[in-house]
Amino acid sequence: MGNTSPIQFFRQVKQEVKKVTWPSKKEVTRATIMVMIIVAIASAFFFCVDMIFAAIVRAIFEY
Repeated sequence: MGNTSPIQFFRQVKQEVKKVTWPSKKEVTRATIMVMIIVAIASAFFFCVDMIFAAIVRAIFEY
């Protein structure tokens, strides 16, 4: 692979970006909502696990 001038590099980048299949607005919205739901579920799960471990540790140190 030889040296590429900056101008040639940006032309190649422009050509490659034209080949990208961009998601539709509906797909992006749906994926965003799914991510938010999964993050909320994971947050609730780890909150509960943390509370359980905190209670166990508190019980150990109070004994």
